[in-house]
Amino acid sequence: MLETVETLETILIFIVPLWLIFYFFAKKFTTLEDFKTNERYAKIVEDSRNLFLKYGYKSVTMDDVARELGVSKKTLYQYVSNKAELIEKTLEYDIYMMGAWVEEDTSPNLNAIDHLLMISRKVNKDFDELSPSLIFDLKKYYPDLFKKHIEVKKQVVYLNMKKNIEWGIQQGLYRDNLDIDLVAGLYINKMIALHNNDLDFLENLTFENIFEVMFENHIRGIANKEGTAYFEQQKEKIKNRNN
Repeated sequence: MLETVETLETILIFIVPLWLIFYFFAKKFTTLEDFKTNERYAKIVEDSRNLFLKYGYKSVTMDDVARELGVSKKTLYQYVSNKAELIEKTLEYDIYMMGAWVEEDTSPNLNAIDHLLMISRKVNKDFDELSPSLIFDLKKYYPDLFKKHIEVKKQVVYLNMKKNIEWGIQQGLYRDNLDIDLVAGLYINKMIALHNNDLDFLENLTFENIFEVMFENHIRGIANKEGTAYFEQQKEKIKNRNN
């Protein structure tokens, strides 16, 4: 039971903040433009990422990567010095790909609620690519990478949740008497603590079910009358679109 709790907590932290991380890393790592301009490098990183997603971080070797990519190990080592660095680059690649569509979604035509709704759908889609075993591999065999990745995301989701709340208040969709720091902090704690109690009633629920309830509770807790009405309209549109 304890292992299940830790796994579910990790998944929530690992997935949900991905849409926020781009802005924090923008000045520290290779830029998205570098991935675009160096097609061979981007291809190696992207295909390696797909291998790790399919088979796990532990079982995939550099020989496997070279063979699947149709390149020599010598060529592979021109871009990375070892497997750990390759894994780190695949995580960076995910970050920048997410950052690309975060930028696309940050449109003047979207309000704060629209943005969170759009991101939530992409979070659910991205979750389908991950498995608890994949995260377990990263946590067990590359703990330094895992710790760095998770801790930074916690900080970034806090900062960007604050921005979203401020945005929603300015747009007249969120209550103007919110304690922004407290609400942003509680959102993170909610992700972490969601499965700390009795898990029996959650066993037959999907991540999508859990995240949808958590997301809706968050919106209803911070939205004013206008924001709640808008949220209901958008929910109905999504429901009709899916029927």
